[in-house]
Amino acid sequence: MENQQLKIWINTTLGADEKNRLNREIDSIGASLSSKPEDLESAEIAFGQPDVETVMRSPKLRWVQLDSAGYEKYDRVDLRLILSERGPTITNSSQVYAQPCAEHLLAMIFAMARRFPGAMIAQSSDHSWPMATLRAESRLLMGQRAILLGYGTIARTVTELLAPLQMEICGYRRRPDGREGITMVGEDGLAGELARADHVINILPASPSTRGFCNEQFFAQLKPGAIFYNIGRGVTVDQKALRRSLETGHLAGAALHVTDPEPLPADDPLWTAPNCLITPHTAGGHGREKGVLLDHFLGNLRRYLKGDPLVDQILT
Repeated sequence: MENQQLKIWINTTLGADEKNRLNREIDSIGASLSSKPEDLESAEIAFGQPDVETVMRSPKLRWVQLDSAGYEKYDRVDLRLILSERGPTITNSSQVYAQPCAEHLLAMIFAMARRFPGAMIAQSSDHSWPMATLRAESRLLMGQRAILLGYGTIARTVTELLAPLQMEICGYRRRPDGREGITMVGEDGLAGELARADHVINILPASPSTRGFCNEQFFAQLKPGAIFYNIGRGVTVDQKALRRSLETGHLAGAALHVTDPEPLPADDPLWTAPNCLITPHTAGGHGREKGVLLDHFLGNLRRYLKGDPLVDQILT
């Protein structure tokens, strides 16, 4: 590969410091960089969220690095066919968002277990002192059971963070491969695990098979008093069914990082559903997010130039 001929297209948003660092790195390998839409078709590498149709008709494109963990708009039969015939390889940024998403979930688990939402409501509304109620509703996490729906990079990080809490952890995949390192169930064993779990953690990606996965039947299978979390995708949850389960008291609570749609309309009844904590798609974010995202791309760029396997490969 002649580095001076390497053309890189980018449409991800970076800060000034990250842009300067990227430009220095690109100059050092003698490559060119462009963000013009018309230059995507002549690029060898794309970083960000390139147009799917252009990706499919770009014969020179060899590698696409997505700046997100999600890749649902690229998970298409026609694109997969083209990838199998001529490439390019597509990688995402799961490792960039795994730690912040896992920490966000851990904060949600602690907040719900110790009934922080109820205390915050009392503080912000009537300044009451519901000590007896909140103490009685609080729970210890030690010995409780959690099931992770979906077991990718984020779920593995969640498992590592939960380990010191001495919780029982189980994972769900449609087709477990036996290499996950924790107890796993497939479709046949899911209902039984849902009935046992104190914490049900949804990390499913968006796809035709997962849309509305957490529906009326799903919530009916949950153990009474369980808490439901969603740090996956909003479209995987039937929010009306979730709200009914909260209103009837079948669920003790829910903590949502994502909703459908986003932003959640101001008049959506989910805002006022009992014991429902909503954070506005902030789990993956932190002050150094853009810098870590660039680190991930540059690390993969070095691997690409050496011919080494790329990290976070999802489609090829």
